[in-house]
Amino acid sequence: QVQLVESGGGLVQPGGSLRLSCAASGAISSTNVMGWYRQRAGKGRDMVASFSNSGSVGYAGSVKGRVTISRDSAGTMLFLQMSSLNPEDTAIYYCNARTSAGSFWGQGTQVTVSS
Repeated sequence: QVQLVESGGGLVQPGGSLRLSCAASGAISSTNVMGWYRQRAGKGRDMVASFSNSGSVGYAGSVKGRVTISRDSAGTMLFLQMSSLNPEDTAIYYCNARTSAGSFWGQGTQVTVSS
């Protein structure tokens, strides 16, 4: 199993920036892809950005150019740098790890973009 703990959420003004962190532990060597998802109020959970073991990254169209996903060399930390935030980015952001044993989620961190 993989344990994930997100941090870095909070209240930010429109146009501001935020960096989310995800600490991974457990069977991280079996992780194939890690990513960030978000769930807005009353909506489903959508992919924001992904980072595969091959180093390839992917971004949702709605955030492309405004966010950067990165991971440390040990694979124990996943980051999401977000800029030019707008109220539509308000959501709970979740860290995800996909392994051969399944998909694992953190508890989420709230991001609120408001003036």
